[in-house]
Amino acid sequence: MQCSLVSGDGRHEPVALPDGVPVVLGRGPRTRVADKKCSRTQVELLADYKHRAVRVTQRGVNPTSVEELQLQPGNSSTLQEGQTLWLVNGRYPYTLRFLPAPQSPRRSLLDFFCPKRHLPGEGDEGRPPKRPKAPSPPEEEEEEDSAVATKLRQLQETAASAERAKGGAPRLPHGAALGLPPHPRDSWEEHGKLLVFTKEGVVPSAKVAGFDLDGTIITTKSGKVFPTSPDDWRILYPEVPQKLKQLQNEGYKVRFPPSSGTPPSDCPLTCVSPSPIPQIVVFTNQLGISRGRLRPEVFKAKAEAVVERLGVPVQVFVATGTGIYRKPVVGMWEYLCEKANGAVSVALQSSLYVGDAAGRPPNWAPGHKKKDFSCSDRLFALNAGLLFYTPEEFFLGWATAPYQLPPFDPRELDPQGPLYDPPDAALVSPTPELVVAVGFPAAGKSTFLKSQLVPAGYAYANRDTLGSWQKCVALVAAALRQGKSAAVDNTNPDPESRRRYIECAQDAGVPCRCFLFTATLEQAKHNNRFRDLTASGHVSVTDIVLNSYKSKFVEPSLSEGFAQILRVHFVPRFADARQEALYRQFSEG
Repeated sequence: MQCSLVSGDGRHEPVALPDGVPVVLGRGPRTRVADKKCSRTQVELLADYKHRAVRVTQRGVNPTSVEELQLQPGNSSTLQEGQTLWLVNGRYPYTLRFLPAPQSPRRSLLDFFCPKRHLPGEGDEGRPPKRPKAPSPPEEEEEEDSAVATKLRQLQETAASAERAKGGAPRLPHGAALGLPPHPRDSWEEHGKLLVFTKEGVVPSAKVAGFDLDGTIITTKSGKVFPTSPDDWRILYPEVPQKLKQLQNEGYKVRFPPSSGTPPSDCPLTCVSPSPIPQIVVFTNQLGISRGRLRPEVFKAKAEAVVERLGVPVQVFVATGTGIYRKPVVGMWEYLCEKANGAVSVALQSSLYVGDAAGRPPNWAPGHKKKDFSCSDRLFALNAGLLFYTPEEFFLGWATAPYQLPPFDPRELDPQGPLYDPPDAALVSPTPELVVAVGFPAAGKSTFLKSQLVPAGYAYANRDTLGSWQKCVALVAAALRQGKSAAVDNTNPDPESRRRYIECAQDAGVPCRCFLFTATLEQAKHNNRFRDLTASGHVSVTDIVLNSYKSKFVEPSLSEGFAQILRVHFVPRFADARQEALYRQFSEG
């Protein structure tokens, strides 16, 4: 395969672009451009033969354009085959070509439905270029093509009849088909930490095409990670508005059932007509609003401007703070399905979500050296049961990129698993003893001790309640003197913190056992976030505290003076099915 940049005005021979080799283009003999506003190093071009595209990075001062998207110094965009690159200030057009292109002596079935589009830059004197008229095919070839088309229609009709006869899957309803009117006017609603914008013309649908905002629909004009001003944004790729308009006009169908959120290497979406039209929805986290760094009215104006630029009716869901609405938790998705989609039930198997926070590692593609900042978009799709794509996969047709999920998967916890090891150990002692708990905050220590030991008569000492370890020692010492058992509910990460209780038991002449809670750091963080979502009045534990415990932790041993070490596993218990469903969601990317 060869890749070249073809001068639209025929000023010079095509410029070869080797695979993965940067090529710098600008003013000079090579391009025969003498325009002083064009830098000698105006653009850097990096061809990617695998994806049949070129990454364009502007190096000059004056703007280069990819189609209608103007770049700024340091900014990049993707130029696809057949698209036009304007070298500077909307002048000096170039068209991207990959050769040799596959040729066929006769038309394929695709030619009946996908006629070749005009390639910008072809033709002379600024007139719309015309393709050379192809020689007429032989009469028998025309007859054969006609027969193929007729046969195709017959097959389609037969398949449709067979599906109706066997009660095949019904067409997914669109709001218009149900008689639901389009949304009459632009409107904003506020529901606690959730803002909802509905553009005039939005119609509910069983299909939902969901998208993240920053890094998926838009990016910064400045090239900074975070916008420097309310107007520091541009559409991420020129293909974005075109693709969304295509969805609105034609819909899509899914050619394979959703699995773990990872599509095969070939894009499983194909435009068909007629097809149920999806509702296009944006889901975005904007924590800066609740933290006072972003005024709600400023973001609202920006969101409206982005939707206006896209040119299609869009609904926008904005999580303004922490809680159930913040991705990857699916509060926004559930609100759409339950309260913001008219009378239409959403079909998960026919809906999708696109986002850039996908857990991709460094160098996941040529020209993309940075790893994704998180995996929250992929996890949002997993939590909701949606087919997932990155922007490059969905808008540009790239192959699936590698990715990594978080080390802790809440879906794998077994509510019927063993409570502790060794399983033949006695949980409650018939004679007085002291139990010392060891484990991360939010590892389940308090719930376990209160449910398993306190009802059996154990005195309970908790530093969070009493205020100091000295008071904890005093409480358990008093209980042991009275011939009672006691349990200490602290983190106790190191031998020093545990020694004071072991000595207390030795002074009372009773054995001291260690209950080591085995929840990992990642599981403790998940448990803590779950408590934040479900427990009113709960004081959240910061990551600083959790990481501090990990840095101090020394695994307990019998040599410290323990009579036994019981390893206690976190086995979740839930009040209802909804609470369990919430716990099993990834809560942080």
